[in-house]
Amino acid sequence: MTQQPFLLGRTLATPGALETLEALGVKPSTLLDRHLACDWSVMEPEDQESNRHALTNGSRIFSSYRLSDGVRIWVLTEADRSCAPILLPSEY
Repeated sequence: MTQQPFLLGRTLATPGALETLEALGVKPSTLLDRHLACDWSVMEPEDQESNRHALTNGSRIFSSYRLSDGVRIWVLTEADRSCAPILLPSEY
């Protein structure tokens, strides 16, 4: 079993994110798995680098994913690792 690179904390999702995911048939766990796997492939290089630093310095980890309809959805892990909200950028 591979150890996760960081703790998620309590997982949460905003109503808008849940509605969007449900409409597209995407499970929240799919995005959480990608977030935990450090899949930042669609993000800018400087954001990817910031996340790599966050793994060691304990700052917030931010993932952004584009869904099939083009909508972006974010997954965050707060610096204190207490929670990992899934949200639309407009809900931030």
